[in-house]
Amino acid sequence: MLQTVEQSTSKYPAWSIIWLHGLGADGHDFAPIVPELVREDWPGIRFVFPHAPVRPVSINGGVPMRAWYDIVSLEIDKRADETGIRESMADLDALIGRERDRGIPLSRILLVGFSQGGAVVLAHALRQKVAVAGVVGLSTYLPLGQSNAEQLTAAALQIPVFMAHGKSDPVVPLGLGEFSRDQLTALGLKVQFKTYPMQHNVCAEEIRDLGDWLSARFSVR
Repeated sequence: MLQTVEQSTSKYPAWSIIWLHGLGADGHDFAPIVPELVREDWPGIRFVFPHAPVRPVSINGGVPMRAWYDIVSLEIDKRADETGIRESMADLDALIGRERDRGIPLSRILLVGFSQGGAVVLAHALRQKVAVAGVVGLSTYLPLGQSNAEQLTAAALQIPVFMAHGKSDPVVPLGLGEFSRDQLTALGLKVQFKTYPMQHNVCAEEIRDLGDWLSARFSVR
């Protein structure tokens, strides 16, 4: 089980949000966003911010750092290490299982990821046998190519998706985010896609829009 940073908004949380960080960061990276995101009328939530494993990253000269998978090439269609992605999806399954063991059903678990973490949660969403409440991909893209259509489950079609992207993102170009949105939509998922005047980061307007989207999820359960 991956080590995690956790924050709960009540003593007995009714929901869980598992949030995966980006390349070279750790579980502390997005923990400070909780007070900005959470609203007074929301149910109790346990935020789980896991630390990615430390592994060599090829495009950084093989220097070990926290990463959900290796990035083997600067070419967009060859950048992701499939073995690493699948290992991280298994780690995510273990975290989801722990939340279920702690009394949170899949219908009240949300998955969020930024950049590399977003790639993992988007790929994971397409392969779920039982739907979670929703998936969020921030400044990210959909990896694993043709296998996404081949491994798509019926449950995946029930999962609402929120994607957000910077218009000037130099790390994951906006076009790749838009292409990933179109892939998900073509597969049958309902995707809300927003863009912002920013680079590879998050902004206040994005947090507000994410909060609105999360509020909608809480209201239908």
